[in-house]
Parts: sequence; structure tokens; C-alpha cells
Amino acid sequence: MIIALHRRMAPHSLGAGRLVRAFLVIAAFVVVVSLPRPAWAFEPFNVDVELVLAADGSGSIDNDELAFQRDGYAQAVTSADVLDAIRSGVHGAIALAYVEWGGPASQHTIVDWMIIRDEASAQVFAEALRARPRAAVGYNSISAAIDYSVNLLETNEARGLRRVIDVSGDGPNIGGRSVRAARDDAVALGITINGLVIQRPGGGYRGPSGEPLDIHYRNDVIGGPGAFVIVAGGELDFAQAVRRKMVLEIAGRTPADPRRVRAGLIPQGD
Repeated sequence: MIIALHRRMAPHSLGAGRLVRAFLVIAAFVVVVSLPRPAWAFEPFNVDVELVLAADGSGSIDNDELAFQRDGYAQAVTSADVLDAIRSGVHGAIALAYVEWGGPASQHTIVDWMIIRDEASAQVFAEALRARPRAAVGYNSISAAIDYSVNLLETNEARGLRRVIDVSGDGPNIGGRSVRAARDDAVALGITINGLVIQRPGGGYRGPSGEPLDIHYRNDVIGGPGAFVIVAGGELDFAQAVRRKMVLEIAGRTPADPRRVRAGLIPQGD
């Protein structure tokens, strides 16, 4: 039909080709907009929280540890506790992105923004997280990770009631600008930064002045309303700590008294 129309009009009108091309564009548009969008696809949407999971992918994390770390987050996203927390929100949905960071010039979006509202969307996120290749190199620029995560929050299309950056790592800030300056700039934009400290057997890395790593995170990294640090004491409780932390972030709550919580929760201000 389109070919016949073109043949009839071409000898008599210089605009026939343009007309046919316009018709084809309109037809293609109608087909595209009529296709159903997957439930997990990111689009402008009201959500309870916009959450960036900014995980340590630096040189101190070997490939096995990186896979274990990703699996812990994947398990948390798909867990009943996290999904229940999502459903209990005003909008029943969150916007979620996963970043891995290394040196000052090495921050990478491993899983870009997705809307998570149910088991299916959570599973898509988890599968993507486990499958993506490693990208970060270099050592420990938490400040650059914060700046990168802030940009993700500032440029997405979600409309969240809260905006949170969840920084996890096993070492202090080493490279890039002052981590306190990065934190303060983020907090000035209304963003909360929480911390997950990975504590290694034997003590692991310490803060820049020799202080315990969780104290470095508490003093220099976290900030904003209700900010807190969770300490994951080893591989046995890493997934549990991630799950507990995500539930608190999604629900907009702060941890309970650390003396009554197994995962080593340290609320800001205690």
C-alpha cells in the first residue's frame, strides 16, 4: 500500500517522498508507544527514596570479595524484609542504582537507575548486578564516589521523598578532594549519606589518623538527617548487615541501640 502510494504520487509531486517518510515515522512511533514497558524500566516516577548503593570496588577488594559483596546486595534487594519495606512506603516504590568506586578517576555505574516495587523488578536488578563485569581500579576515593553519586541523584528523573547515598568500604579515603567537603556539599543538597564499614579479621584498615575505620566514617563520611554507620564484622554477617541497612534507609529510620543489635549498628550522635 505504501509502495503503491509512492508510485502514484512520485511523478506528480516533489513532496511525495517526504510524505511517505513522514507516514513511516508516524507508523513506527505508533508501534513503539503501543508496546508494553517492563515494570522495572526507569521513567519519571514518584518514589519513597532515591538510593545509590556506592560499593567499594578498589584494589583492596579482590575478585572473590567483589562477587561476594555484589551477591550480598543482590540478596538484600530481593529479600522479603526489603520488599516489605518498599511496599510499606507512601508510593510503594524506590529508585535504585549501584555504583562501584576505586581511585579518584574510577567511579562506575554498574546497574543504572531502576524502579523497584516488587519481586520481579528486584530480581531484574539482582541479576544485572551479579552479571556485570568489574570496572573500578585504584585506591579509595570516597570523596569522588560521593560526588559521582550526587551527580546520579541530581540528573535522574525520579521524584523521591528522600535521597540517600549508601557508601560501603573496607578502607579510608585516600585520593581526591577532602571527603568532608564532598559530604558537606551533598548534605547541602538535602542528601543523606550513610556508611557500611567492612571490618576485616584482625582489624583491617584504619582511618587517616589511626582511628578505627567506623569512627572515620562516622566523623568524615556520613551526614544528613538520620545518618548512620553499620559495621559488617565479617563474611558471615555481611549480607545481614546490608539487608538491615537497606530496610532502615527505605523506611527512613535510624538504627536501634547498638547494644541490642547484632550487626554492630552505630547511630550518629551516640
